[in-house]
Amino acid sequence: MNPRRFALAELPATPWKNGGGRTREIACWPPAAGLDDFDWRVSVATIAASGPFSTFAGIDRVITLLSGDGVLLHGPAGAHQLNQPLVPYAFAGEERIEASLLGDASDDFNVMTRRARCRARVQVLRDAAPGDAATEDAALLLAVHGDWVCAGADTALMPVPARSGVWWAPGERKPVVELRPQRMDAEAAALWVVIEYVET
Repeated sequence: MNPRRFALAELPATPWKNGGGRTREIACWPPAAGLDDFDWRVSVATIAASGPFSTFAGIDRVITLLSGDGVLLHGPAGAHQLNQPLVPYAFAGEERIEASLLGDASDDFNVMTRRARCRARVQVLRDAAPGDAATEDAALLLAVHGDWVCAGADTALMPVPARSGVWWAPGERKPVVELRPQRMDAEAAALWVVIEYVET
């Protein structure tokens, strides 16, 4: 199956119940799963006010600042400043995390995986890299800065414009052997996510 494409600007935004921000879901598996029964979920959240994160038992989370001033996260392990773009930060969904804005609103990339079923690898790309997802894995590419290309084994090129991306569900063939920016640019950056299912 062809990869599913998305553009961040076209994703519908869902307001948080506490009014502190909104979430745009990129992908969730299995299809139509809710917050209580997903295997994994990828989204972009806008944090517009200080307040607590929702807790998710049995879920591992990775959050990455995309833009904005960021937040100070207070949790059981202490404080963490999420103020450097494209530096993934992992934590357990059970942790009670309080987020304090460090300035204006910020946009964050979020990957959530159900610990008993799968785990996520979130890699920041600055130049060419192999697309190393196996058939049984899910995978996602988000072009953050600059236009990117997925190069296939058959030399077919799939363009991925900035602020857009592509993703593959588990079990789908991923004929991607290289991920690279269209032009070598010091500002080029992308996020490559591989979600691996664990043995049960």
